[in-house]
Amino acid sequence: LTAAAELEPVAAAANGEEAVRLAGEHHPDVILMDLRMPVLDGVGATAQIVAGHPATRVVVLTTFADDASVLGALQAGALGFLTKDATGAQIGHAVRAAAAGQSLLDPEVQRRLVLAAARPAAGAPPAELPDGLTAREAEVLSLIAAGRSNGEIAKALYVSEATVKTHVNHLFAKTGARDRAQAVRYAYDRGLAG
Repeated sequence: LTAAAELEPVAAAANGEEAVRLAGEHHPDVILMDLRMPVLDGVGATAQIVAGHPATRVVVLTTFADDASVLGALQAGALGFLTKDATGAQIGHAVRAAAAGQSLLDPEVQRRLVLAAARPAAGAPPAELPDGLTAREAEVLSLIAAGRSNGEIAKALYVSEATVKTHVNHLFAKTGARDRAQAVRYAYDRGLAG
């Protein structure tokens, strides 16, 4: 980035919490954000930065380009998404595009998003849910059926683990499931599994 005359790095953060703090101190036009960081991950940091500093744009630069990472980052407010095999020129182009308010995605990421958009939503609850389940409980159930832990569900839904545990307890009571295995069976039997 220092090779491009119009781009000036102002700070580097070791973790997401530090990135949020530095965004408040420096008010950068664009932040290059990794997703896997200690203390606060890139999705959480992106959400906080976008909420607290709407003029700052976030471009994700990471080795993780799975669907959950891409969607999580974009839902948190990232404007661009590149993998770490991007060239310096591609990174510079993404930073300039984000500064101009334009979105730029790695071509493979873009292809996967288009394919995901063309598929029916995985785990989308039917119009009427069985046994009085709420839409959120059905969503949690679908994530349980996908093998996600409470911590992973909390990150995916942007809620605390305590909130996830409450939803799990409610859906267990409503479905009569005694454990996660029975909940998974219930989800598959009623078409609620992703």
